Amino acid sequence: MEYFAHETAVIDEDCTIGAGTKIWHFSHIMSHCVLGERCNIGQNVVISPNVILGSNVKVQNNVSLYTGVICEDDVFLGPSAVFTNVMNPRSAIVRKDSYLKTTVKKGASIGANATIVCGNDLGEYCFIGAGTVITKEVPAFALIVGNPGKQIGWMSKFGHRLEFDKNNRAKCSESGAEYELFDGLVKSL
Repeated sequence: MEYFAHETAVIDEDCTIGAGTKIWHFSHIMSHCVLGERCNIGQNVVISPNVILGSNVKVQNNVSLYTGVICEDDVFLGPSAVFTNVMNPRSAIVRKDSYLKTTVKKGASIGANATIVCGNDLGEYCFIGAGTVITKEVPAFALIVGNPGKQIGWMSKFGHRLEFDKNNRAKCSESGAEYELFDGLVKSL
């Protein structure tokens, strides 16, 4: 076994779990999940069937990832972050054929207690503040806060706020990497 699972973790059959991944107390990895290398799955996490996590994904305690969620490499999911997979759930009506996909792109960070309404993709390196409710698509590098989520700025790959000059250029305060704002979108140079 190339991964670690705490003795209280439950891992169903037909899962693929990458080398160096750690699965902690009372977590349940359901059938047909794919977890990349070096992931960290905190305690009391539920990963539903067919969820895909890339490499180096950090899932903090009490997160539930439902069928239809895909997280690319280097994603951070804060404690008790919530994902939905049906827009109009009813207990008496089965809607397994109505699951909407949500893709969390490379390097994105989702804060504690944020809610991601299904069918809304989150762009690369976006930063979702604690308690935010996402109800629409999120562009790459966007900083989103509030309920409903509202964009208030842009973040670097290192997680620092970007301040754009009159030429629509910004530099990360930690890495020195440069960014450009063009036509309402940010790209790394």
